[in-house]
Amino acid sequence: MATPTLRVLRELLPSTFIGAMMKPGIEQVLAGTSFFDEWHVESWAGFAGPPRVARAVAPKRYDTAMLLPGSLSSALTVLLAGIPRRIGYARDARGVLLTETIEPWRRRDVEPYRRSGTRPAAWAPIPAADYYFALAEALLGGCEIDAGPMGPLELVCTRDEELAAAELLESAGIPREDQRRTPLAMLNPGGNNPAKRWPPERFAAVGDYLARHHSMRVLVSGSPAEAALATRVAEQCAVADHPLGPPIVLPELGLTLGKLKGVVKRCRVIVTNDTGPRHIAAAFGVPVVSLFGPTDHRWTTIPFEDEAVIRAAPDLPDHEVANDHPERCRIERIGLGDVVAATNKLLGGAAAR
Repeated sequence: MATPTLRVLRELLPSTFIGAMMKPGIEQVLAGTSFFDEWHVESWAGFAGPPRVARAVAPKRYDTAMLLPGSLSSALTVLLAGIPRRIGYARDARGVLLTETIEPWRRRDVEPYRRSGTRPAAWAPIPAADYYFALAEALLGGCEIDAGPMGPLELVCTRDEELAAAELLESAGIPREDQRRTPLAMLNPGGNNPAKRWPPERFAAVGDYLARHHSMRVLVSGSPAEAALATRVAEQCAVADHPLGPPIVLPELGLTLGKLKGVVKRCRVIVTNDTGPRHIAAAFGVPVVSLFGPTDHRWTTIPFEDEAVIRAAPDLPDHEVANDHPERCRIERIGLGDVVAATNKLLGGAAAR
């Protein structure tokens, strides 16, 4: 969701040396992109993190730091690195460490949330893509440059990642010569919060439907920690004898973020909870059905047309935030029929194009 911000900085500051300080793992997601001249892959967590990372970054003598993370540790790191201009959001008691601050939006200050009496001082659910882009507007505004409109999400799948994805699918029984013509559908039943996970048996039912009615090979994805959940979904699918083959459990095959990009790019549709593969799909233009329970969808609204957002409580008033109504917005309230209908619509639209 930060890539529209990174793109506008790269395009409007073409002669500027741009470095990126990122935590390990992010470099896999951004591999192949042209946003940065140098990468500093370091973790600044813990008491010793900021001074250690600052020592690594300081020799580059950056004159400006724009902080996408809202943490105190990231602000402390760039201060210790001696970067004179430091732009970020004034939150987590770090305003004094920054030279230019943006005040985060609170519900009492933003429509429609100001019409609610629920937690008026809490943060308003501003989409992360917009939240980041406002930082770019502040940075560029100081240079008297108009940032213009926000662009789409974007990622790159490198040749090595393409090959690794092909090898992974081949190890799962899809020969390389068949991979381009085998229609793939991905299910992503995981999520960092159990309350955000749609029931596994319903994911399995969607997989059965896609296999039977759209003749698709079903992939079940997840992080290494979600391997058991992915296996459970695959085992509950009833299409083990489908002509294209049984569901493929990707975490069992050594899935990495780089390989995931290559696999996502090959898919025709993805059905997912509110989690990372959703954004990877959007960046590659892959139609995606996104399921939202007690996490408000407006935190992560993305500029992508081929997405069907399905909410557990679509009748919740606009001025209320789903996070404040966990029972009303239980993700189990999303019906199987709604997900199947949304998936059919997206597949129909893709076929028409």
